[in-house]
Amino acid sequence: MTAIAPAKTRPQFMTQERFTRIDECVFVGSFYGLDQLPKDRRPQIAFAGRSNVGKSSLLNRLTGRKKLAKTSQTPGKTRSLNFFAVNQKFYFVDLPGYGYARASKTERKSWGRLVESYLEKSPDLIGLVLLLDCRRDPTPEDIQLLEWLTSKETPALIIITKTDKLTRDKVNRKVQQTEEALGVSAIPFSAVTGYGKKELFGAIGDLIAEKMTK
Repeated sequence: MTAIAPAKTRPQFMTQERFTRIDECVFVGSFYGLDQLPKDRRPQIAFAGRSNVGKSSLLNRLTGRKKLAKTSQTPGKTRSLNFFAVNQKFYFVDLPGYGYARASKTERKSWGRLVESYLEKSPDLIGLVLLLDCRRDPTPEDIQLLEWLTSKETPALIIITKTDKLTRDKVNRKVQQTEEALGVSAIPFSAVTGYGKKELFGAIGDLIAEKMTK
């Protein structure tokens, strides 16, 4: 597990500085229980989505590190809560993907309990980035997660991934359809071209800034 600079109290890293770029991002560790999670009270932004939605590729593009988050041809590989320290001030948390048909029922229940416990009990979670594949409609699991976040008043950022697979016109229609179906704004994104990176960066910055003012 990679060590990061110590922080005694929240004000040391929750400053009024505007988050505009990632200067440093390091893998901290993979955790399989809430008792293992970092306890330094740094804010956490989680990333969730259906297996093979492109979470690892998005994280790599967003942070500018080609192999920060491991990508795989095998969906459902992430089975832990993977923490990455950003600018020594907050965490990105890569959650296990859901909806992987080949996973056993026991495995799916285990992942589900881990994610549910984390979302329910983490005092430092300030928002969640929900990824949706541009070539597919939101699944019942996607909708259920979004509704749960809304009920808990946890901010959610909706990201439409793999937009390089469609024409710009089709992407725009997909974004509109998603926003109408879910009742929230959505950001189109491509890990291949970097399309949407600036907008996602800005949305994350707004989320952090909002937390700073509370």
